[in-house]
Amino acid sequence: MAGTVHVVGAGLAGLSAAVSLVEAGRRVIVHEAAKQAGGRCRSYYDPTLGLTIDNGNHLLLSGNTSALGFMKTIGAPADALTGPAEAEFPFADLKTGERWTLRPNAGRVPWWVLAASRRVPGTKASDYLAPLGILKAAAGKAPGQGGTIGEAMACEGLLYDRLWHPVLIAALNTEPKESDVGLAATILRETLGAGGAASRPLVAVAGLSAAFVDPAVAYLIRRGTEMRFGHRLRSLTFGEGGVTELVFGDETITLGADDAVVLALPPWVAAEVIPGLAAPQAYRSIVNAHFAVVPPPGSPLLLGVVNGTTEWLFAYPDRLSVTISGADRLLDVPREDLGKQIWAEVSTLCGLAPELPRWQIVKEKRATFAATPAEAARRSGAETAHRNCVVAGDWTATGLPSTIEGAIRSGTTAAHALARSTGGCAQARVRGAA
Repeated sequence: MAGTVHVVGAGLAGLSAAVSLVEAGRRVIVHEAAKQAGGRCRSYYDPTLGLTIDNGNHLLLSGNTSALGFMKTIGAPADALTGPAEAEFPFADLKTGERWTLRPNAGRVPWWVLAASRRVPGTKASDYLAPLGILKAAAGKAPGQGGTIGEAMACEGLLYDRLWHPVLIAALNTEPKESDVGLAATILRETLGAGGAASRPLVAVAGLSAAFVDPAVAYLIRRGTEMRFGHRLRSLTFGEGGVTELVFGDETITLGADDAVVLALPPWVAAEVIPGLAAPQAYRSIVNAHFAVVPPPGSPLLLGVVNGTTEWLFAYPDRLSVTISGADRLLDVPREDLGKQIWAEVSTLCGLAPELPRWQIVKEKRATFAATPAEAARRSGAETAHRNCVVAGDWTATGLPSTIEGAIRSGTTAAHALARSTGGCAQARVRGAA
């Protein structure tokens, strides 16, 4: 087709959609309200710390095939993601002082649970059968129809406290007991359930922008894509044939017969510009704390923490950073108090002086949609009621919770959906959606 596809939103979902469309031979223009690309997954300079940080710490896994495929397509640096050679997850218990490392074996048959040195201290092999209830409850069920994790497995006990709760709340950003069992099942099938080869942790130590955003923008520009920053969509105009106009603050773009739109916007914005669009309505927060301290030698890149406010401690080359998921309870805690509280835990874990270094607290109130059955059922597919308009975003019906993997997958899915609805050519060359 000769028409232009207007991708509105240059977060990872929009960039993924744009790359997929360019790969399929479409002419693309990307519109972004901010002055830079990346959305909620980007790097920026923080003057308080005197460091460049990400606006959220993100962990990827080697089983995140969509994200890794996207990075390969855009030519991201080979060392953009760092992680151990094999799947291993160090943990520390702030209450007891115990430390251990979870080490799944590479293959799908989980023989690692038979080795006491590889599993959580104080647990036995049979304890690890509990998540089978999640897979069973989700089998054959539509999104949001399988019930909650709390209904599918016992959300209590030593193994739950030391493994399943930290892993599930990090993935879902919602208290596991109330989270949708289908979303959890997808995570388990694609990562831990697929063995250690799919569960190796990966972190963008040089920043999310260096790993995902900058290479994607450079790729799109090389392929002739026009990037329009500071270009906020105000509304859409609809006609019998679908979307007829894109109304921005400074101009109105009239769409031709072969033009189309990909809306890669937050759910509350997408639902506002497309009346009747299904979208989540409840959200959960994430709190990140950053400390301008070089990690002690030998610090693990990622440390899971139990029995504390801190949940995951990231050791970047120039700082220590903490992520706390499902953090609504912390939104009203004064930043100074929170910084001191978290640093007290970090300094204990790392053997550092108790004096608070330069710090920064980032509270993201609507970090992800609430991963409950009700909200999972509200997620929209890529297609809309308008032939030439599709949506993308980690909040759409990807089968995954709000993650980088889900955002990138949604962009590919939107590109496929647009090709189907508009009869686009070269469909086979669009990157495959998992």
